[in-house]
Amino acid sequence: MAPLREPSSRDTSQRRAIRYAVESAGRPLSAAEILASARREVPGLGIATVYRAVRRMQEEGTLRQVDLPGDAPRYESSGKGHHHHFHCRSCSRVYEVEACPGEFVMQAPPGFSVEDRELILYGRCPTCVAPRRTGAPRSRGSRTVSRGRER
Repeated sequence: MAPLREPSSRDTSQRRAIRYAVESAGRPLSAAEILASARREVPGLGIATVYRAVRRMQEEGTLRQVDLPGDAPRYESSGKGHHHHFHCRSCSRVYEVEACPGEFVMQAPPGFSVEDRELILYGRCPTCVAPRRTGAPRSRGSRTVSRGRER
């Protein structure tokens, strides 16, 4: 494994705003979400600058790409250790899930070698579930999980 490169000597206000947006979010962000957040600090920031900074931060090893099937990549700070993600189907936000069932290696067919694993949970986040609790009936098969328990 190659050593991480030193952070860029070009520490501009745009890059600081982008880094702060990712670090302060507490969840993986799309390039558009990074742009919206970073524009609070640097109003003239453009999407091309976000993509260049994200690419550079990935090369430096300070940012990791989170790939979701059929969706734009998200980005999160590196070094968080192994974890999984929850993708809200209502608002499209992605959240980190610290728990890991861990026994995926045992599920591989005989003779296969597991190199990595990613579990993505899909459903609705608490913000999107809340309006449903105030009168709208929940769809069949939908479950709400609160503090590890299903309801």
